[in-house]
Amino acid sequence: MEKRITGVMIYYYFICKRKLWYFVHEINMENENENVMLGKLLDENSYKRNDKHINIDNVINIDFIREQKELHEIKKSRAIEEAGVWQVKYYLYYLKQRGVDGLKAKIDYPLLKKNLVVELTEEDEKRLNEVIQEIERTKEQAQPPRLSSQKICAKCAYHDLCFI
Repeated sequence: MEKRITGVMIYYYFICKRKLWYFVHEINMENENENVMLGKLLDENSYKRNDKHINIDNVINIDFIREQKELHEIKKSRAIEEAGVWQVKYYLYYLKQRGVDGLKAKIDYPLLKKNLVVELTEEDEKRLNEVIQEIERTKEQAQPPRLSSQKICAKCAYHDLCFI
């Protein structure tokens, strides 16, 4: 299995370890999910004047970057904001590890007409190192982690796989 850790893996880590396990084992249920399709549609139709979907090393996929060295991530809602914040912190961390420093970041919520500034601290970098190690361990597991039912499970693309 590949060693790379993607922004999506970081995002899933903070949402659900079981979803992360399915994803890293290439069990993908999101292509037909209504919520995922809505999010993609929102992304495609927001911020049209910006260069979008900047893929770096097939590891991080930044929604767009503005001239002021500010990267942006577009999210549909704040329902799972912590995961989005850590995903963006990982983008900053990943770029910093490759010599790109001094970037700013924002999460944009176009439907809410709001945004959230995200910064990377030394403490965040330590936490991300721990998260990366935990993701590596999750990748090596032969079976998915135990089910832990959460409020967001009802809208998850993997719902049927977990509960049926």
